[in-house]
Amino acid sequence: MLKFLSKVKIEFNALDPRIASCMEFLAQCNAPKAKESNPSCQVQVKRRTDDHPPQISVTFVNGVEQTYDATSTPAQNIRTMILEKGQYLETEQMFREAGEKWPVIIPDEELKQPFLGIKPKKAEEKKQ
Repeated sequence: MLKFLSKVKIEFNALDPRIASCMEFLAQCNAPKAKESNPSCQVQVKRRTDDHPPQISVTFVNGVEQTYDATSTPAQNIRTMILEKGQYLETEQMFREAGEKWPVIIPDEELKQPFLGIKPKKAEEKKQ
């Protein structure tokens, strides 16, 4: 997960009962496997003393920042959203390095064409 990120900032008040997601996400960030995936990713913890809700802010390697509400979003969901965005960024980078336009726009007429690599089964083959 950290391989897609350059910075993680986890903010919470230790007395707030809604910090479970922040603590779980922090544990995931501190896991050896996560740290090995991107040792240069900065993980910051800001302990607050006000009633600001717990939140997790991340900066992706391309500079895009995203903030997640950790009061209502489980750590696993945040992790999944980061992985999905990271895979999108990897795909985008792969296309750009290959000299292709991004995003890839597939015309409707091509989407509606049958895929010739698969032959439909005949009724007799289905019975066997």
